[in-house]
Amino acid sequence: MRDLLRWMVWERLTRPRPRDPSPEVFPRALPAHPARVVSPQVAVTWVGHASFLVQLDGVNLLTDPMWSDRASPLPMLGPRRWVPPGVPFEALPPIDAVLISHNHYDHLDDRTVRRLARRYPDAAWFVPLGVARFLGARGAARVHEMDWWDEASLGAMRIACAPARHFSARGIRDRGATLWCSWSILGPSRRVYFGGDSAYHPEFTRIGERHGPFDVALLPIGAYDPRWFMQDVHMNAEEGVQAYLDLCAPHESANRTAMVPMHWGTFKLTDEPMDEPPRRARAAWAAAALLERAYWHLAHGETRRA
Repeated sequence: MRDLLRWMVWERLTRPRPRDPSPEVFPRALPAHPARVVSPQVAVTWVGHASFLVQLDGVNLLTDPMWSDRASPLPMLGPRRWVPPGVPFEALPPIDAVLISHNHYDHLDDRTVRRLARRYPDAAWFVPLGVARFLGARGAARVHEMDWWDEASLGAMRIACAPARHFSARGIRDRGATLWCSWSILGPSRRVYFGGDSAYHPEFTRIGERHGPFDVALLPIGAYDPRWFMQDVHMNAEEGVQAYLDLCAPHESANRTAMVPMHWGTFKLTDEPMDEPPRRARAAWAAAALLERAYWHLAHGETRRA
């Protein structure tokens, strides 16, 4: 609480925040995702923030679905969207599974969960320890609650829970009461890693060893400033590129694995300019001598295939 007050009060008075660009600078793509993607392709569509439509081996998955206007328990307060969801909710294809990384409001949204549970009652939900109760109370029926390194089946696919460095809370008295995680989607022909919300940590290499090589890695690069306060919960852009290299190292898959930067350009959560994270990520990517074709900088609503 002392550090939070230092950031939200003292630094606001003594350290003016950089100016943000107009929301119009963030391009939007018209949704062009298919109904299904069959082997051996994988398709990834960025809805915004950490929300993706991931399609592989005939299965449609959502990550940290968030379609509400604010990431907050209150309808009129809290971070508001800068860019509308890249895929209108009504335009979603049939959803077979939903992956939740943790219970923060920008990753686990009450209203979105209820809408998905009503529209896709047979969808499987994969969540870290302690989150199943929240989903069950909002209509989700098929919930798999998992610890780090647990695996569960989804037809011919495996869903693997992996470590992350973050925290959980939806109020002032439940900090750390539920788990946080990342996810590996292990299909018969393709593999996707979803980094959730995480600071940099030493387990990325182990995740790559156990679950790789990945075809696509969805990795957070934003919400990092001030660094003294955010470094234990969010990667900056340079650390996001290093996490990519760590994931690829066990199988020497750098440049064969596509990196998709996320957790930027949707909600104003911290002090860096809204358009800064991808600029820094591209510079770190170039400094690492990685190929441009392996860096998938998606617009909201854009679909890329591999």
